[in-house]
Amino acid sequence: MTMSINLQPTLQGSLIKLRPLQESDFDEVYSVASDSLIWEQHPANDRYQRSVFEKFFDDAMKSGGAFVAIDLKENKIIGSSRYNDYDAEQKSIEIGWSFLARSYWGGSYNGEMKQLMLQHAFQFVDAVNFVIGPDNIRSQKAVKKIGGVKVASKYDENGEERVIYQITSLSE
Repeated sequence: MTMSINLQPTLQGSLIKLRPLQESDFDEVYSVASDSLIWEQHPANDRYQRSVFEKFFDDAMKSGGAFVAIDLKENKIIGSSRYNDYDAEQKSIEIGWSFLARSYWGGSYNGEMKQLMLQHAFQFVDAVNFVIGPDNIRSQKAVKKIGGVKVASKYDENGEERVIYQITSLSE
């Protein structure tokens, strides 16, 4: 019997809670995302602009796998992430579209967010992929820090190069 994955559970650690993204979260999420420095190494480095972020947010809502990250101490939204590209046959899923307010960089918050998502995903899949722009060194370092291994490069539908990092359930 194959279990079907819940792409939007509520997940909680000691620092953050991840809960499904809701339309009503737009203003709070955008107030975090409107910091241009968050996106400076990202291929979509104009995502801090409201019109660009609106499309990102709409895509997140349509994805059925998006979360907001809430700082448990402050009880405020500090970022977002999502699951994408679930492949039941290959037993794999992607974690991506993640960002945190700069005041939460360099500490334990990103690691805890990813660990919560990994623990949930590994109940259903054997491999989790992270697809990152080749110039996004900050994200590559963050994924390596949690055990990600570079496994491939590919070109997306726009002809843009992406590097793929992977964590497998065996590498835990």
